[in-house]
Amino acid sequence: MHAISNLSATELDEHFLRRSFDVARRAMTHGNHPFGAILVDQGGDVLIEAENGYMPAHDGTAHAERLLATQACTTLSPDVLKAATLYSSAEPCAMCAGAIYWAGIGRLVYGLSEQRLRRVTGNHPENPTLDLPCREVFKSGQRPTEVLGPLLEDEAEALHDGVWHK
Repeated sequence: MHAISNLSATELDEHFLRRSFDVARRAMTHGNHPFGAILVDQGGDVLIEAENGYMPAHDGTAHAERLLATQACTTLSPDVLKAATLYSSAEPCAMCAGAIYWAGIGRLVYGLSEQRLRRVTGNHPENPTLDLPCREVFKSGQRPTEVLGPLLEDEAEALHDGVWHK
């Protein structure tokens, strides 16, 4: 925490968002799509990292945020989750936003917007992107989820260079 203790709130968000980008890059080295998510507690400690898990089973529900939310709500207390921030390389889809909501994670910061991701992926059969902003999903719930994003969107989009046209 020492190296980041002097960062502003915005700089902290950018720092941790870039760590989610690193996880997305790691997912690609494991044969998966370039999506990553991390969960950070209010003290700045990374609690969980999750890569996209599409391969090898072709599990379309194994999105990084959903996998992280499942692990988080089964291993961490509701108080920790409410005060934590999930950093995601891309805007969570409706399924993942629902998982974040049900896990009780209080804050989300994401890089690439769902709308821009859709332009990048086109009509790729492995990513039939939903055009439903996560804010709409959270707004329909009964507890608040703070959302910041898109942030560092050009960097987030660069993770997808050449991926969806193979």
